[in-house]
Amino acid sequence: MMPDLLDWDRAHLWHPYTSLTTPAPTRLVTAASGARLEIDGREAIDAMSSWWATIHGYRHPVLDDAVRRQLADFSHVMFGGLTHEPAVRLGQQLVELTGLPHVFFADSGSVSVEVAMKMAMQARPGRRRFLTVRGGYHGDTFDAMSVCDPEGGMHTLWSGVLPDQVFGPRPPAVGEPIEEWVSAMRALAAEHASGIAGLIVEPLLQGAGGMHPYPAECLTVFREIADEHDLVLVFDEIATGFGRTGHLFAMDAAEVKPDILCLGKALTGGYMSLAAVLCTSEVADRIEPGGVLMHGPTFMANPLACAVASASIDLLLSNDWQATITRINERLTPGLAAAAARPGVLGVRTIGAVGVIQLDHAVDVAVATDAALAAGVWLRPFRDLIYTMPPYICTDDEIDTICAAMLAAAEVA
Repeated sequence: MMPDLLDWDRAHLWHPYTSLTTPAPTRLVTAASGARLEIDGREAIDAMSSWWATIHGYRHPVLDDAVRRQLADFSHVMFGGLTHEPAVRLGQQLVELTGLPHVFFADSGSVSVEVAMKMAMQARPGRRRFLTVRGGYHGDTFDAMSVCDPEGGMHTLWSGVLPDQVFGPRPPAVGEPIEEWVSAMRALAAEHASGIAGLIVEPLLQGAGGMHPYPAECLTVFREIADEHDLVLVFDEIATGFGRTGHLFAMDAAEVKPDILCLGKALTGGYMSLAAVLCTSEVADRIEPGGVLMHGPTFMANPLACAVASASIDLLLSNDWQATITRINERLTPGLAAAAARPGVLGVRTIGAVGVIQLDHAVDVAVATDAALAAGVWLRPFRDLIYTMPPYICTDDEIDTICAAMLAAAEVA
């Protein structure tokens, strides 16, 4: 049965960022529990948290129960003209946690960015462009692609088709001086302010654009620039939200509040797709025409997704998540340090529950993945990066195994 499934998959199913005619290798998952997957019949630690979402691991009894209980009532109902308790409760939690009073539920991270950009443009009528920084990644839909890095990102194919945005320099790395960067950002904002609706960035950690942490002081600079030029400040915390950087939200590192906040990925603990866009009353009050936000996904505020998201937030907050992230970081940092001296390694960095080995060349993904699996770990490197964002439930031994697998992958990649 397994070969039949893989053969049919190879012939008919498109996977992310791969060719259908010459597809990359695909492996079959037959079970998942805790922090582990069963891949092609062998067990491996999921060091990716299924693209950064399954923070509590797989088959968590609390989250499983939340889905079952909601399923016993109803699985979906349209949000147009109707509402339900799971959406209201999740909205209350998010408002309380973020301090932003208004919530729009979307069905994926990319769509939440689209909604945020619509909000900003409707709140600043006549302005159609966005200011951002190089090295960013905000999703694969069209407006979201337009604010991703235009050269080093994944969307150069669409150059000339996407809206033309304004790109400032990438924020400096942690420990580097920021004065020159600040001057460049202020000058760029002043030059283009009359046509810019908003400033959109990933706070504290740029994700798929390069796993690049940067100083918290930069968030204060973004806020000041937005205030000076009446720009809507958008923080994309789809990857960084819910503790990943060591802060519940990355914006907390500088105690800076955006005007719009995008959340996703770990929002539901990785159980299903859901995103949220939160905004200030000032943004909501200035939306034109007539305060009507022109967006409405079919599966907006899906009750199953809202119920499991509420349970995931309760589960996170009921545990000492800060101590957990600190513990993971304290294993990742020394565990990966040895890679820095190896040939072909450009650098090693960690922030919160994120660990990165950057090579000085593109990773041979197939070879690196095989080496990691041989060490008992599922990794998904990209570009020149071998990285992990492990589930928070990983034990010290599992984090040590992940580090060893990353070193093995770097050795052969």
